[in-house]
Amino acid sequence: MSSEPKQNHLLIIEDDRGRREFLLDAPQYSIGRDPKCDIRLVSQFVSRHHATLLEFKRADGSRSYRIVDGNAKGRASANGLLINGRKLQGHDLTNEDEVVFGPKVRAIYYLLQRDAVVTVPPDEFDITLISPNMIGDPEDEFKDHCLNSPEEPTEIEADDDDEKDNEENADE
Repeated sequence: MSSEPKQNHLLIIEDDRGRREFLLDAPQYSIGRDPKCDIRLVSQFVSRHHATLLEFKRADGSRSYRIVDGNAKGRASANGLLINGRKLQGHDLTNEDEVVFGPKVRAIYYLLQRDAVVTVPPDEFDITLISPNMIGDPEDEFKDHCLNSPEEPTEIEADDDDEKDNEENADE
């Protein structure tokens, strides 16, 4: 049974407010200074609607995000986007891409992948290798050992401390 890798898309924003993490799972996000934006940037140097994140499916069926300069209607931001050091209108994000929106305002995209763990009930026809020595009931072997053993049970000798405790208890 094959298992598909589990993907999480993470966008870390650093701006005048500090560092914040956004787990991406929606088909679209607006990014900018406007309080109505899905991902709000806190800086006077970014546009109200600076960029848009759009989810898309790759040829292999996995999900990914594309960042586009400006709002969803196509209106570009004042400063544009600097992605991995290059000024671009749009870019299909890959792991560890850096997007600079303005001075001291940036985002880093992470694609986190892990293999999905498949848990299935044990197969009723599971073949386990058993050594011939393992066949038989261990209790039967113990009983046989006790019945056929020529040795007499031995009494366990008490420590000197135990004898002193017993003497003290007897005195009381």
